[in-house]
Order: sequence, then C-alpha cells, then structure tokens
Amino acid sequence: MSASMFNEDDIKQIKDKGITPERVLSRIEIFKKGFPFSKLLRPCIVNDGIIVLKDDDLERLEKVYSQAATSGRAMKFVPASGAATRMVKLLLSIYNRYKQIDEKVIRAEAEKGDPEHKAFLEFIQMCKRFAFYDDLKSEMARDGLDVEVLISQGRYRHVLEYTLTAKGINIANSPKGLIKFHLYPDHSRTPFEEHMVEAAEYSRDGEGIVRLHFTVSQEHEVDIKDYIEEIRGRYERSGVRYDMGFSTQKPSTDTMAVDMDNQPFRDSEGRLLFRPGGHGALLENLSDLHGDIIFIKNIDNVVPDRLKQETYRYKKALGGYLIELQDRIFGYLKQLSNNDVDKDLTKQSFEFAENRLSIFPTEEIAQGTEDKKIAFIVSRLNRPLRVCGMVKNVGEPGGGPFWVDHAGGSSSVQIVELSQVDMSSAQQKAIWESSTHFNPVDLVCGVRDYLGRPFDLSRYVDPDTGFISVKSKEGRDLKALELPGLWNGSMAKWNTVFVEVPIITFNPVKTVLDLLRREHQPV
Repeated sequence: MSASMFNEDDIKQIKDKGITPERVLSRIEIFKKGFPFSKLLRPCIVNDGIIVLKDDDLERLEKVYSQAATSGRAMKFVPASGAATRMVKLLLSIYNRYKQIDEKVIRAEAEKGDPEHKAFLEFIQMCKRFAFYDDLKSEMARDGLDVEVLISQGRYRHVLEYTLTAKGINIANSPKGLIKFHLYPDHSRTPFEEHMVEAAEYSRDGEGIVRLHFTVSQEHEVDIKDYIEEIRGRYERSGVRYDMGFSTQKPSTDTMAVDMDNQPFRDSEGRLLFRPGGHGALLENLSDLHGDIIFIKNIDNVVPDRLKQETYRYKKALGGYLIELQDRIFGYLKQLSNNDVDKDLTKQSFEFAENRLSIFPTEEIAQGTEDKKIAFIVSRLNRPLRVCGMVKNVGEPGGGPFWVDHAGGSSSVQIVELSQVDMSSAQQKAIWESSTHFNPVDLVCGVRDYLGRPFDLSRYVDPDTGFISVKSKEGRDLKALELPGLWNGSMAKWNTVFVEVPIITFNPVKTVLDLLRREHQPV
C-alpha cells in the first residue's frame, strides 16, 4: 500500500491536520493486522502488586506531600472533553421514540420490566432532586409552562424537550462538566466547580496559587471558559488564586477511519473521514504542560463537600508515596551515574526495584555482567513514575490492575482494559474475572527525571495497546482506531505502583440517574 491511493485533496486534508501520509498508511496496516491481546499472568492483589497504607503511613505521607505542594510542584489534570449525551442516553431514547409520551404506556412498559421505561419513570418521579431542576423550572416558566403541573398531569414530552434540547437547559448538547451535579444551600455546582474546590485543597502552593488544567472539546471551549470566568470569583477567596489552563485534543492525533475492507472511508462528498483518537491522544496535552507532580482524575468523579475529606487524605498520601519513591529512585540514579559503582549499590538498587516497583530482571540480565546489570537498572529506574489508586471491585465497569507477561521473559504491572483481553481463552477469562480491584482513574504522576528535566512521554507508550471499534456514518459501517489509552497503553512503560484507596473516593456519574445516589444528594 502506498501514498498513491490518495489524491491531491486527500494529501492536503491529511497535512492540514499535521499528519503525514506515511503515518496514515501505517495505521491502515494496524486495521489489517489488529492489536495483539495482552497476556495476563494473574490479577494484582493486596501484597502482590497492590499496597495497602496504614493510618501511620497516611499521616507521614500527607506531611511529605504537603511540603512539595507548598513549593509549587503540584498540579491537577482533568480530561473534560466528554459530552453529556451518553449520560442522558436513556432519556434521549424515550424522547426520540414517542412523539406523544403517554403516562399509561410508560407505566405499563415499566411494570413489564423494560429498563429504559423504568429509568425514565424514575427520572420523572425524582425530577425535583436534581441540581439542575431549578434551571429547568425557570426555563419552562419563561415560556408559560409549569413543570410540576405537567408532571402531575402525566404530560412528559415538554419536560424532556426542555431538559434535553436548546429550547431549555440543553443537557444533551452540553459538556458533562457544565451539568449541575450537586445542590448546596445557596447555589448548585458543576463538575468543573467541584474540581476547582478539590484542587484548592491539595494542589495549592505556598502563595495560594492552584494549578489546574482541563482538556475540553473545541466545540465547547468558549462556553466553558466563559462559565469558569463567571463563577471563579466564588472560589477565589481566602488567598486562593487559580492558574487555570485549557487545551483541546490536537488534530494531529486524529485517526482515519476505514471501511469494512480496510480501505479509506470516504463520506458522501468523497472526503476522508478522521475521528478523534480517544483519550490516549491526551498524552500530548499532558506532555505539553511540562509539569512535575500531576494528579489525573476524570471530570465526572466528584462528590459534594461533605464527602471530600477522604479524597483529600488519599490524594495527599498518594502524592507523598510518589515523592518518597522519587527520592529513592533519584538517589540511586545519581550514584549509579558515577563511574565507580560497587556491587552492594547495584544489589540494593535491584532489591528496591523488585520490592517497591515490581521490576524484575530477566534471567539473562540476572546472570549477566555488572555493566549489563547497571545499564538495565538505570534504564528501568529513569522513567516517568505513577502511583495509581485502586478500589475494591464492586462490579463497576472498567479496567483493572494485572501482572502482564511480555516477550523475552519479562513481566510488569499494568492497567488492562477488557478490550485488551482474549476472552475466548478460558484461562485469560478466568484471570480477568478473578480480579479483586479495578481502576477508578486516580493517578498521581511524576514526569521529571532525576536531573529535573521533563521526560519525553512519547518514548514510554506501548503502540500495541490501541483499540479498533465498529461505528457507522451516513448509514454505512466503518472501523475506527483509538490510540493506546492514556492510563493503560500510553503509560505502559512507566514505572507503576498500585495503592488501594477507599471506594468512597470513586463516585462517577455515568448516567443521569447516578445523580440520585446518596453520595450525590444533599443530606
């Protein structure tokens, strides 16, 4: 396959995105051969890949971290480009299915056990308990409609229309971060605001500056920035000031779609179709920050103030744990970089790597010369570091921590997604299903080396951990390629440590009904 398959307009379209035709061709080859499955050895469990911190550990680590935060080393990175469309998928389904929504039909279907109708009925019955309810009520009143009267009369179509579309509060077309999640006595908060409050607690420096970065969609960037400017004064009190940044996914990380025969997919106008490369594309945004200690957390994983203390405690502890590991790693690297290294130092660094970082040498390295051992341990220690919170598995969807086998006899601990596992293998399926913990996306990352220089994060990606999915466009099926995920493939060659964190620190909002959970409701 060569670039001759592209015409002049194609080449211009490709180059306008900052991509080369050669890269596009290489990704077409990926569509053809697919991605290899990860080979799971066993799940990470407590005392075998997962660390549990005791109370005295937490207290010590919080102090270690607080000193670093005060000096301005910390910041928070929040992927926030997701739209709320999936969050209200069940509402959209009902809205698009019925031109007139008959209460009797809804109740009859719900009583039969239909999950969408049951969920819709719950939304209607509990409507007043959503933090966005007052805005909905106000928008409807502006047009002479009383939401409470309409609900009592079973006239639900207007309620959905004003909830989902631009006629009202337009949730279906808004970024998830701008949906009001939590109700307080004198105001309601969006996820953006909750992340601002969180960041002020654990990434504020000694001068009161809070460094916080959101990745947003280009479509919603202006609305988000305008909203933040409108409300930031509410949170910039008691000496707190926000140094806030925003970035969008780069067009150069988009991936070209192909048809089911692995040929470039063209739309009705004959143009190539490019799609966003998934959250793995955000590695470039993360790298551009040139940060030091960076916390990563998803936009929808927030709770009201009354439940934040445990989150604060563990965020600081994870940060302190990373700093303690960094201090040891940097100390070894500085000594190992000297020409005169004795065997005791090499032995100590290997023991540290095995016991604290789950790094084990292959038999060839273990039996090799002293120079080979030193070269190996230096190359393995001198990498980005991440400490990842893991919660006990309670049936939530998502990836988890596993020991993974690699070619050449090595292994490592990794965050693995279901799409990376060969579930047709009884052995691999059994290992996956025996996992005790899962990934809530609760990371703290050290992205500078022992000389204080930013790592080139692109060097530590496993390119064989992407994902191919089947989508549709204009009524035709297509294949879409997602880049290696931000916290699995994009960080696969980082040094990784898993620490158990309490389940209360994980409260995502995947559907609108999740906002009715006790954790998201006022007392």
